[in-house]
Amino acid sequence: MTTLKLAVVPAKISKKGIHKIRIAIGHRKETRYLVTRFALEDTSQFKDGQVINRSDAGMINKKLRILLNDYQDKLDKIEPNRYTCAQLREYLSSIINIDNDGAFLSYAKSFMNDLIEDKRIGYAGFIQRSIDFFKEFNHGDILFSSITPQLIRNYERHLNNTGNLSQTTVGMMMGHLRTIINRAQKDRIIKYDINPFEYYVAPAKVVRELDITVDELKLIRDAEFNDRSMCIARDMFMLSYYLGGINLIDLLEIDFRDMEQINYIREKSKNTKRNERRISLTIPDEAKPIIIKYKKKNGKLDFGYKFSYHNFSCFIAGRIRRLTEELGINKRVVYYSARKSFVQHGFELGIPLEVLEYCIGQSMKKNRPIFNYVKIMRKHADEAIRKILDNLK
Repeated sequence: MTTLKLAVVPAKISKKGIHKIRIAIGHRKETRYLVTRFALEDTSQFKDGQVINRSDAGMINKKLRILLNDYQDKLDKIEPNRYTCAQLREYLSSIINIDNDGAFLSYAKSFMNDLIEDKRIGYAGFIQRSIDFFKEFNHGDILFSSITPQLIRNYERHLNNTGNLSQTTVGMMMGHLRTIINRAQKDRIIKYDINPFEYYVAPAKVVRELDITVDELKLIRDAEFNDRSMCIARDMFMLSYYLGGINLIDLLEIDFRDMEQINYIREKSKNTKRNERRISLTIPDEAKPIIIKYKKKNGKLDFGYKFSYHNFSCFIAGRIRRLTEELGINKRVVYYSARKSFVQHGFELGIPLEVLEYCIGQSMKKNRPIFNYVKIMRKHADEAIRKILDNLK
């Protein structure tokens, strides 16, 4: 049975010390939250699903009941058991907030809250930056109905004339804006006769040359350093390569108590796809000494630093840059280069793209219909990884 109730989650207190009132969705022994616009200074102002000890408590409770009823009505129109809790939250979030009035920033903020709730912190940061630029361009908030093809043209011209933004960054920001507008249309916040992006042409994507050669990879693998931080950067880079180009955020969440195989769903796509794409790989022998070196009792990797993920990511990026400079590798190398190189080396060895896509957790392209009938299993991935790693010998 699916339940909806009002809640305050003390652990989710904001940096300003306020507590947002949320709608808790209980489904299949999971709980997900929809954030409302109402906030409290203290948890003592909320009891048994009601706001108390405030002069405006009656007004807030009335609006919250209306909002909760709207969500319940929408839930009654579907069969909840056909969906996961995350999918129900996505569905219910399409309800128009009665106080929204089609304002861009209000809706964009709710989109940001959803991303943060799904732990897509990095992507949320990129979206926030794009929102800030658009807000600055409009000198504040703007109604969705005021976003026209002409405004989009003017905004793109503004970004191009800013001077310190690359074409790639401009394209990314325009893409983020289009994502928000498309979602608003899907959620029936606005209906356009002419889509604001109708005449927009996205700049051609610049292929990031981040892969390195097999010889350069061997150079990193065999490098010895007295600096412990450099050793950690080398080990993390190679571990990503050994484990099929795994991203850092996913690597840090793996429980390595089972030293035979790993099973995970990419953080990037965990809450964005209807069917979860689980990656299952046998841990190759090359990876095991590195894992054992850093593994703690809980199975997670621990490097002795109390960094946030963002800070640790920056730390690794800086050390990889120093590492490659010391080794004389005269090209841009980042942590992501391990993933790019894994795919490039596999492709050069004749490994089918569909197998490589499985290894790195990339969605298989729909324009290859024959592979709709072929299920790429761990066996294929293990054979591919073994072939790529044997090429390093």
